[in-house]
Amino acid sequence: MAAACEPEAAAIEAARRLFAQPCRFVAGAVRLDQLPAAELPEAAFAGRSNVGKSSLINALVGQRALARISATPGRTRQINLFDLGRRLMLADLPGYGYARAPKREVAAWTELVRDYLRGRASLRRVCLLVDARHGLMAADRPVAAMLDAAGVAYQIVLTKADRLTAAAGAERIAAIAATLARHPAAHPEVIATSARSGQGIEALRAALAALAAPAPVG
Repeated sequence: MAAACEPEAAAIEAARRLFAQPCRFVAGAVRLDQLPAAELPEAAFAGRSNVGKSSLINALVGQRALARISATPGRTRQINLFDLGRRLMLADLPGYGYARAPKREVAAWTELVRDYLRGRASLRRVCLLVDARHGLMAADRPVAAMLDAAGVAYQIVLTKADRLTAAAGAERIAAIAATLARHPAAHPEVIATSARSGQGIEALRAALAALAAPAPVG
């Protein structure tokens, strides 16, 4: 039994070391040509407006205000890149769906996100964030279909999971996992998280650390 637990323990320890490294803002881009050169593996956080992308990123890196948080849907209007220990780039993407902004602006940043997701060579995985209280919604399905078509690996990450009972959360995960079985680019594991309680943060860190560049030797 102990041997079976060793890989998980090793992954958690590797993630702990990675996420203990400094995380700094690198760039904000409203056009793809404003993004820095793709030198590190990237993990992107996508989801509907106000799903909790910025809160989750802050919880992952242990900083309260690295990614800007707002109660107003649609405040993130550019791709924001954060360098984690020179081993992994985290991308906070503008939300899709409802946003309190002019339609022309919404269309522009929606197209920016689509172009990034389909064409960023360094992108290793998309964390597709879904509010645990609502599950997959109509706005999420075209994004999943686009990632499937482009062959971009993505993983469903539930946010605000502390708002559900354990039984309701398990039901939600089972339902989403069943849906993902029909999506070729989807990672089969659904991770339920809460930026407020810390639920699932360790598991998500371990999943992301597996994508990172090797630690420097010496």
